[in-house]
Amino acid sequence: MKTDPQTVGFAARGVARPGWRRLCGGVALAIVVSLAGCLAGPDYRKPEVQIPQGFKEGVDWQRAEANPAASLSSTWWRMYQDATLDDLVERSLNANQSIVAAEAAYRVALATVEANTASLFPVVTGSLSGSRTGFGSGVTQLPSGSSSVAGSGGRVVNSASALVSASWELDLWGSIRRAIESAKESAQASDAQLAGERLSIEASVVIDYFALRQGDYDIKSLTRQQEIDSRIFDMTQASYREGAASSDQVLVAQDNLEAVVAELQTTKIAREQDEHALAVLAGVPPADFAIPPDPDHAFVTPDVPLGLPSELLERRYDVVSAERTAAAANARIGVAEAAFFPSVTLSAEGGFQHNTLAHLFSLPNRLWTLGPDLAETIFDAGARTAAVRQARATYDEDVATYRNTVLTAFSSVEDSLSSVNHLRVQEASFANIFRRNQQLFSSMQAQRDFGAASEQDLLTQELTLVEAEQSLRDTQSVLAQSSVTLVKNLGGGWQWDENKAASAAGHPLSSTAFSSMDSQARQLDAGSPPN
Repeated sequence: MKTDPQTVGFAARGVARPGWRRLCGGVALAIVVSLAGCLAGPDYRKPEVQIPQGFKEGVDWQRAEANPAASLSSTWWRMYQDATLDDLVERSLNANQSIVAAEAAYRVALATVEANTASLFPVVTGSLSGSRTGFGSGVTQLPSGSSSVAGSGGRVVNSASALVSASWELDLWGSIRRAIESAKESAQASDAQLAGERLSIEASVVIDYFALRQGDYDIKSLTRQQEIDSRIFDMTQASYREGAASSDQVLVAQDNLEAVVAELQTTKIAREQDEHALAVLAGVPPADFAIPPDPDHAFVTPDVPLGLPSELLERRYDVVSAERTAAAANARIGVAEAAFFPSVTLSAEGGFQHNTLAHLFSLPNRLWTLGPDLAETIFDAGARTAAVRQARATYDEDVATYRNTVLTAFSSVEDSLSSVNHLRVQEASFANIFRRNQQLFSSMQAQRDFGAASEQDLLTQELTLVEAEQSLRDTQSVLAQSSVTLVKNLGGGWQWDENKAASAAGHPLSSTAFSSMDSQARQLDAGSPPN
């Protein structure tokens, strides 16, 4: 290998060619050793957790891989078949500030990966300087390499230089690579948290929307109950004046009316608060947001696809985030253990120095320096040992958190399945009650028409019918909300794929964000420069 000093810019002609070759060979050997060096710390293994074969409260569950219909869509809320709801969810995903904050946190994590990856490569700096320094007549020694010009008050020294410096810390023990590994896994945890924030907002919008529609119907139902109770109260007062009813009956009728009025106000408050909550989720002030009432809204409760419990570990964002956090903590053990080994830094500097800018860039004025720097901590009073213990304890803590998160995930799914199953039975019971009261009301109408029942009897039966329908509609709303909670607890339509994990700066918000950095790492392991 021939090296032209004029091409390099800081190689002196006086250096013997064999010595220069040996120096380059040593640098190349250091590079190979750095790239192929061992990694301090333990290699990561996913913590083992106990996974049940099936869900205790589940019925008709099946493997998602065996049946594509068992997979939740990323737009799962569309299965509720409501255009207004679809629009609300889309608006919230585009404008919700919690999602914006989570996206920013994810970008921070990606930038941390890039910053740590940059530590694998040399740092090159350049400088161009010129100075003119005056010395009094009493100064007898001037800086070396400078020239002086006599003046009336002493001497003036001129100096100019153009230098390029480079330094490279060799990652012999894998400290930098472990730091990159930890940063990547932390970014993957942040990616899962972003997905979790989006799912949380989606579920909150759908649940609040169903609660608002439940309020719409309840307001309609309670308004009708108020009208009926008001008529019954008027009839009871009239009967009291005629001596056909007691004062106690009047008081009871009045209490029933006032109770309905009070419940109606509570329902209106809840409906308004649900609307305000939806405004915040959509990222707009409540004063600029309104949803027209729809008291006849039909609640749709689709069957939520339910896969194997093992799939929950890849679909629950909090489980994935906790597992990736444990992986990041494991990598930091390697960073802490690498501190026990010496650090090796290659430094180089070259350029030109002269007393005038006009003659600065000429070969006789060139200079260069090249050499390694070996540094090792001799005494730190146990600080490195404590750092390793801290890293291992943090890993143990994160593993325990991961396992607890898995248990909590299974528990939350079981809770949701239990609620959905029991609410379906409750819905069927209230539907039967409502149908029987429809029959009773029709029968009472016929009796009233034939004079066998009074108008007040008919109103009382109608009141029972209205209350039965409200119980049915409220149960349908709660069932729909419970199905949303089940979707959320199952992880929504998000699916973690650890085989696609990596980051591309051009696609900062992708769940498969790490491909380009993995490619860089493979190139480094092979001894090739990155693209």
